Amino acid sequence: MDKILQSASTGEIIVTNDGATILKSIALDNAAAKVLVNISKVQDDEVGDGTTSVTVLAAELLREAEKLVDKKIHPQTIIEGYRIASHAALAALEKSAVDHSSNSEAFKKDLLAIARTTLSSKVLSQDRNYFAELACDAVLRMKGSSDLSHIQIIKKAGGKLDDSYLDEGFILDKRIGVNQPKRLERAKILVANTAMDTDKVKIFGARVKVGSTGKLAELEKAEKDKMKAKVEKIKAHGINCFINRQLIYNWPEQLFADAGIMSIEHADFDGIERLALVTGGDITSTFDHPDQVKLGHCDLIEEVIIGEDTLIKFSGVAAGQACTIVLRGATEQLLDEAERSLHDALAVLSQTVKEPRTTLGGGCAEMLMAKAVEGAAMKVDGKKQIAVGAFAVALRQLPMILADNAGYDSSELVAKLRTAIYDGMTTYGLDLLTPGGGIADMRELGVIESYKLKRAVVSSASEAAEVSFSPPPKHLRGETNETAVVVESGQYNPERTPEAREMIVTEGIEEFLYCGGTQKLGNTCLYQYHRSYCSDNHEWQDVQEVSLISAVSWTQYLRHQLQAISARVRNTSPL
Repeated sequence: MDKILQSASTGEIIVTNDGATILKSIALDNAAAKVLVNISKVQDDEVGDGTTSVTVLAAELLREAEKLVDKKIHPQTIIEGYRIASHAALAALEKSAVDHSSNSEAFKKDLLAIARTTLSSKVLSQDRNYFAELACDAVLRMKGSSDLSHIQIIKKAGGKLDDSYLDEGFILDKRIGVNQPKRLERAKILVANTAMDTDKVKIFGARVKVGSTGKLAELEKAEKDKMKAKVEKIKAHGINCFINRQLIYNWPEQLFADAGIMSIEHADFDGIERLALVTGGDITSTFDHPDQVKLGHCDLIEEVIIGEDTLIKFSGVAAGQACTIVLRGATEQLLDEAERSLHDALAVLSQTVKEPRTTLGGGCAEMLMAKAVEGAAMKVDGKKQIAVGAFAVALRQLPMILADNAGYDSSELVAKLRTAIYDGMTTYGLDLLTPGGGIADMRELGVIESYKLKRAVVSSASEAAEVSFSPPPKHLRGETNETAVVVESGQYNPERTPEAREMIVTEGIEEFLYCGGTQKLGNTCLYQYHRSYCSDNHEWQDVQEVSLISAVSWTQYLRHQLQAISARVRNTSPL
């Protein structure tokens, strides 16, 4: 389901269901909640998809941790259990992964299935077969490279989504200069970032006074001569196409036209970076040494018309894998979301080419990992066994949420799937396309996902959950064995805390914090200074001013934080 987001400051509207985009747009003041936003950003940067999954899994792990804290299980025990469970889950995921990279036809079939699975939850879901082919062709052109800068995406309003197409070569959304050739074969291209306006005295506040119009004419002539000399230096490179990031004024544009050189001005920074990359040239700012400048090359430069706009197409570029995807659509918001969706598919496919192993979707991988985690829990003693089991419960929540979003009875479907997995049907998952839902073989349905994506989801969510509720070091806590020393004023009174004082001395704890000068902030207290107890001389010593957290026991503070995080994630979940 798409969400409409409107900026409170600029009024800009974004229509999206991309997890990372939604979370980045939400104003958060909870430090732990920002951890969840950060892991979604990292997931988007590293893999390109799974931003919603990693956030939801981390939130479920925190919810299970909250229940364990309520049962008086120490946070460190929970963390140790989660780490055991995470290793077991990742081992089961790796065991279930399949590699078809040795068979090019089977591997391309896997790539198409991954692209369709990625696009099935996005705005391009209705045309996912078409865009999956398009994305797969673009990625395979890169011949194993994961550098997506070789793939240019241009958005042009008008037409329908299925009017989009893949064009070989590079398309630049600019215009060729006036009275210059509109078609150029065997182009030698100089890509530059230099000032091509009239050279003026570039000193802030400087003024030039002249006594007559003749002197003014001499000044203007000197400026023109200086620009002409600059153009001559550019021509000395033996080029027939000059592309500049900055403006090209009328006088140098006329000089280029007289020399039969095609000039393109004001190419945006991103566009000129891509252009230099795909044509094989360097971006140049000075032109005194033509022998040290690397020129770009392409077979043909020509103007093309897309919709109602005229653009410049570079065919036969030095980087033969470069291509351009032209997106068409009714509105700018639709095109923006289509670009985000297609970028996710391209990113996942490019990473799959590097890490060709695949796993199954539809909740199959999660249920396999949950089974492995439950098996690992039986080998763990003590309270850690409960924490390991809680990890499996969190994993099973992902197929539950899938079924809920499809409008089916999630409890019944997940129960059937769990039974099937335990009966050895390790390729089965949720079939949400049939009426009423059911379970089916995911490989036959083509519901395939990248192994690297699933691995990143589990590892990132587990680590984020551990960070969010792990206790700080003892010297940052007002507690010993979950007993905080709380006083009403800045004067230490040992008579108020005899149990804590005795505990320090008898158990040999080297440092114990005394906190005072509290300021109430919700359910949390901030401290301006503290004192420490040294077991060597059994004296309380003043320590420099610091800021600490929580005047209550760490367990109570942790419970409050987990409740706040779970409520926030539950209310803002992209699902």
